[in-house]
Amino acid sequence: MRITRHFLLVICVLIISCLFVNVDAKADEKDFIVKAFHIDLHIQVIKPDALKKLVDELAKTGINTIVMEWEASYPYAKHATLSNELAYTREEVKSFVDYCHSKQIDVIPLQQCFGHVEYILRNKRYSGLKEDMKEISQLCPMKSVADSILFSELFQDLADMHGSKYIHIGGDETYLLGHCKECAKKVEKEGRSKLFVDYMKMITNMVLKMGKIPVMWADIILKYPEAAHELPKETIFVDWNYGWKINYAADINALQQQGFRFWGAPSIRSQPDNWYVTCWEKHLNNQRDFISYARKADYEGIVMTSWSTTGIYGYVWDSMYEVVDMEQMRNTYPLSGFNILISAYAKSLQHKTPIDPRQFVIDYANEQFGFSVADAEKFIEALFSDIELIIEGKPSYSKSIKNVIRINDSARKILYDLKPLKNQREFEHFRLMADLRALYLSFKEIEAVYNSDEYTIGKAGLLLPKLKILINKSASLSKRFARLQKDFLFNSEIEDQNRIRNLPLTILYKRLKKTNNAKP
Repeated sequence: MRITRHFLLVICVLIISCLFVNVDAKADEKDFIVKAFHIDLHIQVIKPDALKKLVDELAKTGINTIVMEWEASYPYAKHATLSNELAYTREEVKSFVDYCHSKQIDVIPLQQCFGHVEYILRNKRYSGLKEDMKEISQLCPMKSVADSILFSELFQDLADMHGSKYIHIGGDETYLLGHCKECAKKVEKEGRSKLFVDYMKMITNMVLKMGKIPVMWADIILKYPEAAHELPKETIFVDWNYGWKINYAADINALQQQGFRFWGAPSIRSQPDNWYVTCWEKHLNNQRDFISYARKADYEGIVMTSWSTTGIYGYVWDSMYEVVDMEQMRNTYPLSGFNILISAYAKSLQHKTPIDPRQFVIDYANEQFGFSVADAEKFIEALFSDIELIIEGKPSYSKSIKNVIRINDSARKILYDLKPLKNQREFEHFRLMADLRALYLSFKEIEAVYNSDEYTIGKAGLLLPKLKILINKSASLSKRFARLQKDFLFNSEIEDQNRIRNLPLTILYKRLKKTNNAKP
């Protein structure tokens, strides 16, 4: 009896101890303060009603912040020169911001101020700010007086329109840092970090004077951290990682010890995604690994980015390097087709345990499409097909293209054999993506012949009929794309996206037709 009582006492102590341990463990677990979703409007400008529907869906997931990269779709007041043909009205922007607030979602405007400013520098009004006359992606940080006048007005406009306490000032991928003669002199004398920090210090202080907290991408300060301590400590750095090795931990920790705060940023659309390839497995793994890392690294916020393009452009020039038009170098499939990755992000935020990508897709396919586990496994096979060979636009001249076509045809067959019991419209996006990839591969097969050593003028007539078949198929795919996007994108944007996607086909067809008519 004495042993039994003692045994029971030990058990009780252990149970109570476990309870206290669990309480302490829960107390130690930190949730992100900012749970954000990034909307990129470089291209694929979303209709106002569709934006609000997207907000409705995001609000259900626990997301409390949207980072709006308006770019040229923003209706600037004093600098209306910057706004493009798809720019919203100021009433539409205000209505959107108010709608987000009604859903308890903060809206942080993102205004690039250093690199990725093509939409600014393409205009003659601002061309004097360029770092290089032939490359309009970046302005010169040594022209600080003119730069400060421009951006003080742009940031004040955004601050007046958005109620957020934050403003995202960009600052990423300044590839021309130290390029011009004046910048090169400063780099030689004081270092590249000092050149970058002095300019961004001017911008951050400008934002602070407006009563806002500056948020900036972290890639350049992590690459050149020597002068980072000169930036205001209110500055928040966003560490973006889209699926590569997390190798900046030491530098980040050093900046945290200096008093700087960090947010993390994974992605659901990023390089090397394009019209024909979406790296579903990579993005799910990115969420599993990086969101978990961000929690452990004591990041205060997380921002899911969604890039419609790389932000790198080709240009049509007039004389004296005046830009007539710009064409984005890479397009991704519109955001309307990415609900599965948005849902994965929501689950990653709601549960501190990292997602298991395969199990998540099985659960999603069951809940969203009514698939059995067996059919969900087939769906995973189709999504995660080995298509790496065409990620970077290959295989343009590769002998393995037939094997890639075979793999994609197998994935397409799975998608068409599967019969979703609900949300059929969402499932159509997956089928259309696979069909677009099939068209692309068929074109690359023809292009490989055209670029081979064996191609002669007499073979144009053999390739023309094959290209004509693809052009007809592409017209059908364009109609399907328009039907799926009609409520999401503006009509002119749908037409432009279809035109860009079809351009390689139509150009090669015209060249071959001319050659065929001119042959002896």
